[in-house]
Amino acid sequence: MAGNSYNQVEVSRSALQHNYHLLKKHIKTDTGIMAMVKADAYGHGMCESSLAFSEVGCNDFGVAEINEGVRLREFGIKGNILVFLGFVPSDTALFFEYDLVPVVYDIKSVQLLSAEAIKQNKEIDVHVKVDCGMTRLGIFSGEFKKFVAVMQTLPGIRYAGVASHFPRADERDSSHTDEQLIRFKSLGSVADMQVPGIVAHTANSGGILYFSQSSCDLVRAGISLYGYYPDGIAGVRRAIGEKLIPVMTFKTIVLQVKTVPARTGVSYGHTYRTTRKTLVAVLPVGYEDGLSRTLSNKGEVLIHGKRAPVIGRICMNLTMIDVTEIGNVESGDEVVILGNQGNEAISADEIGELTGSISYEVLCMFGNNNERTHIK
Repeated sequence: MAGNSYNQVEVSRSALQHNYHLLKKHIKTDTGIMAMVKADAYGHGMCESSLAFSEVGCNDFGVAEINEGVRLREFGIKGNILVFLGFVPSDTALFFEYDLVPVVYDIKSVQLLSAEAIKQNKEIDVHVKVDCGMTRLGIFSGEFKKFVAVMQTLPGIRYAGVASHFPRADERDSSHTDEQLIRFKSLGSVADMQVPGIVAHTANSGGILYFSQSSCDLVRAGISLYGYYPDGIAGVRRAIGEKLIPVMTFKTIVLQVKTVPARTGVSYGHTYRTTRKTLVAVLPVGYEDGLSRTLSNKGEVLIHGKRAPVIGRICMNLTMIDVTEIGNVESGDEVVILGNQGNEAISADEIGELTGSISYEVLCMFGNNNERTHIK
């Protein structure tokens, strides 16, 4: 397609790989890392990010829907690809065609997989999702024994793993995570359920960083792979030693610079009025590009290595900033919305706090709504 957008997301492969190596230091040497690359790798590009992780030894990848797993295989990603959100009956054969691993939470799905296995004269590995306190997808722990017993009677099905998920592992001092871990580990001691080679995994980024005892056979790294701590700014402040490196940068440019007099309304609704003669720079970025409208009159961007405040309402495609204190701003100048410029930095945590959200959503919004380039 001819022509590039003014708005560009850059993803650092070296930062992705740095974060992977750093997380390896937090877990046992015999524990593997599953890279969670669902949601297009949290906006960072699922295929390219998976390739970067593969290059440093990652062999396990987690996606939400089956179409994501298919994309990874067609891109050439090897290793185990687990699909966590189930599937519709018409997609059952895709697990066999693309060598994907379903994470199951109801017997009907296992029966569909068994029927397809018989049809193709194959076997398929499945992982069982258990709800140990998240109250989301998964069978309750009390149903686990019966579920596995029924599953093991179905031909073509190999019980290969068991998974759960921590809802409060970002709270370092929470006792809930330890309680949930005890409940999860007790599944392995349920009578007749000790099957050799079963892979157990429940630790997310919070579990990896703050509850080392939760590692099990695999850990599932998500937000931490992309350079952010699950407890946000507090996590950055409390981190000791080598730190995670944010992977994404979001840049735009100045379209126009104009001088407006005092008491001039800016943008829709004139929710901002200048209090002095003001140098206003207009940026070609707005809520269509993931820059939340809630940042109107309170967000900041970086230009010439300095912070400039957003003034007026953010529009669909345009945003205004006050560059009076910066000066010498011209059309075409680089503007950083997320990332570093000079000695200043704006993080997804900062933007998340201003919008009442979290880094996860900020990264997905920026990464999935703009042209994206992977750089070294």
